[in-house]
Amino acid sequence: MNKKIRVLVLDDSLVFRELLSRGISTDISIEVVAKAVDPFDARDKILKYNPDVMTCDVEMPKMNGIDFIRRLLPQYPLPVIVVSAISDSVFDAMNVGAVDFVTKPNVQSASNVEVFIRELIAKIKIAAEAKIMKPEVSYQASFERNTSMDMNKVIAIGASTGGTEAIFKILKQLPSQMPGILIVQHIPPLFSRMFAERLNNQTCFSVKEATQGDYLEPGKVLIAPGDQHMTIKKIGDRYRVEVFSGGKVNGHCPSVDVLFESIATECKANAVGIILTGMGYDGAKGLLAMRRKGARTIGQDEESSVVYGMPKVAFDVGAVEKQIALNKASETLCAMLRG
Repeated sequence: MNKKIRVLVLDDSLVFRELLSRGISTDISIEVVAKAVDPFDARDKILKYNPDVMTCDVEMPKMNGIDFIRRLLPQYPLPVIVVSAISDSVFDAMNVGAVDFVTKPNVQSASNVEVFIRELIAKIKIAAEAKIMKPEVSYQASFERNTSMDMNKVIAIGASTGGTEAIFKILKQLPSQMPGILIVQHIPPLFSRMFAERLNNQTCFSVKEATQGDYLEPGKVLIAPGDQHMTIKKIGDRYRVEVFSGGKVNGHCPSVDVLFESIATECKANAVGIILTGMGYDGAKGLLAMRRKGARTIGQDEESSVVYGMPKVAFDVGAVEKQIALNKASETLCAMLRG
């Protein structure tokens, strides 16, 4: 019999603590070994129970969840899933080392709670396999920037678990003079807009959540909405973005494959595809289609991936032209655009 995933639940609300604990315990592969009321209680219980995964509230007495994660992980490398109200503070948590996040449900709605528990169970299972990455102080480029690149290319990036930080790191290292960039990150609705706003404020690019009819331009980054697929259409010598509701593809909406396959069809060799950290296989088929049409392709390596799932499948099927560490992604991309 497989060993159960040992979980520590940290939340200052008794009601929510019990709801969460009972909910995730319904899965036979998960065991809640302890519950904590604040970060100091959690620290003691980490030492006593040695959990495999911790769920962590953000707003708590004595110390907020982000400060706790920042102080905890250097001493006790433990996969942490942040359980938060709708707020861009979840990206601060990702920045200090949390693996993933889920949004707190309306506890008055049984269906909302059911969806929340199902999502959290899935993320606990992914977190149990995840690698804890040490936060880096600076994301500045360490290579010589050269702006003599083909500005008519299209750059497409796909990511899942661990992707928000990986994407931020890549964009932070790139020069401002870049071809247009399209991004599919597996992320809930509302958070995709917050993620875009955060990137817009913290990088040199103009970043926004994509809307129907947006045109891709140099220096612009478009993020797929959290509940819609995103594709691209060649109109004359320009590229127009289309976003639309649809069923999940490979378990996801937005899907990386949906974007990559449209890039393969519309852009052919005039594109670069990048597949980053994440569980599952979304993006592998589309990246292979891109490569077969002449596009350049990059895959993140195992060592630098929080979860080496999506990039591994892409590599195994022959979709990845160059496999690199995350800190080499920007340099490799620029070299391909110059080439």
